[in-house]
Amino acid sequence: MENQKHMRIVILGPAHPYRGGIAALNERLALEWQKEGHEVTLFTFTLQYPGFLFPGTSQLTSDPAPRGLKILRRINSVNPLTWITTARSIRKMNPDLVMVRFWIPFIGPSLGSIARISRWHRQTRVIGLADNIIPHEKKPGDRLLTSWFIRSCHAMVVMSESVLADLDTFNPKIPRRYGPHPVYDHYGSIFSREEALTRLGLSGAYRYMLFFGLVRDYKGLDLILEAMASADLRDLPVKLIVAGEFYANEEMYRKMVADAHLREKVIFHNRYIPNQEVENYFNAADIVVQPYKSATQSGVTQIAYHFGKPMLVTRVGGLAEIVAHGRSGYVCPPNPEAIASSLADFFLHHRKEAFEQGVAADRQRFSWDRFTRLFYELMEDEGDEHLKV
Repeated sequence: MENQKHMRIVILGPAHPYRGGIAALNERLALEWQKEGHEVTLFTFTLQYPGFLFPGTSQLTSDPAPRGLKILRRINSVNPLTWITTARSIRKMNPDLVMVRFWIPFIGPSLGSIARISRWHRQTRVIGLADNIIPHEKKPGDRLLTSWFIRSCHAMVVMSESVLADLDTFNPKIPRRYGPHPVYDHYGSIFSREEALTRLGLSGAYRYMLFFGLVRDYKGLDLILEAMASADLRDLPVKLIVAGEFYANEEMYRKMVADAHLREKVIFHNRYIPNQEVENYFNAADIVVQPYKSATQSGVTQIAYHFGKPMLVTRVGGLAEIVAHGRSGYVCPPNPEAIASSLADFFLHHRKEAFEQGVAADRQRFSWDRFTRLFYELMEDEGDEHLKV
C-alpha cells in the first residue's frame, strides 16, 4: 500500500522526559511518520502516575530529548481539567489521525476522555495502540476503565495475537489490525563483544546471558535463577547479567542467589539503564533471556533483533510469535528445567553463530514501514457503529 497523503498526526501517551519502552516506541513511531511525510505532534504527561502508584525511583529520564520531535507536556492523569484543555488544543489542530497509547487500565479515563473530545471533528480518526488489554497485575475496576478507553477509539492496533483475543472479550466489532512490535533500532551501534565487556568491566573468560529491563515478578527472574542452579548450567563458564531497576522485592532474588551459591555467577546492575548504555549490555551478551510467566509482547526482543542477538523466551502471550524456535533462539515452557536444558544446548553445542544468522534473516519481519501501514489501512475503515460518547 502506498503511503497516505500528507497528514497531521497526534500521538497521545508517554514521551520524553518520561522513560521506558512505551515512550521509546511513541518517539520512534513519530520519527517514522515524519520520514513518511507527515506532521506529528506528541502530547505527553505533566503527571503520569501519582507517586504512590509508582514502584521505581523516578519516572523521568536523564537522556536528552530526541531531536526533531515536537513534544508537548499537557496531561495530568488525575486532573480532568487538563484532559479537556488538551483535547481542545488537539481539536484546534484538526488532525487526521490521533494515535492513543494504552498499556494499563489506570490510564484509560484520561486518554480515553481526550480521545472522545478530539474525535468530534469528522475527519479525525482515533486509533488506539494497545500493549495490553488485560493487565499482568490485575486490580478491581480494570474492566470498566479498559472498556471506557476502547469505546473511545474508531479502531485498534495490537502487537500480539493474545492481545487480539483479549480485545474480542471487550468489543468484537471494533476494526483492528495485528502487527508485531517493530525493531528498536535507536539504542546505539553494534561493536565487538570484547569492547562491550571492557566497558562493563567484565571478564572475557565467561559467556554471558542478559536479563534486561525493569524487574517485575511476572518476568520470571526466579525461573532463570533456578535454572542457573541446575546441574545443566552450574558448571559451565556462563554468567547472568541482570540489568534493570527492581520493581519487585530485590532482597528475595538476592537471597535466591546466595542460597544457591550463585554469587559468582549472577551480576546485578540494579538501576535504570540510560539509552546511551544499552549498547554495552547487548553487545556483551551471547543470548538474551526472557523467562516470562506472563506476557503480551516485549520491546526487549526488538532491541535484541537490532543487535543481532539470539533469544530465549517462554511460551506465554505473544513472545512465541516473535522468536522462531531453533532458528533465532528458543521458545520453551516457563519452568526452570526447560530453560536450563535450552541454555545448556545453546552453550554446549555452540549455537550462537547459526542463531545470529537466523536473527538477521528474521529482522525484516519487524520493519517500521510495515507497522505504519496498519494505521493507514485503518484510516480507510469507516465502521463506527461501536463508538460511544
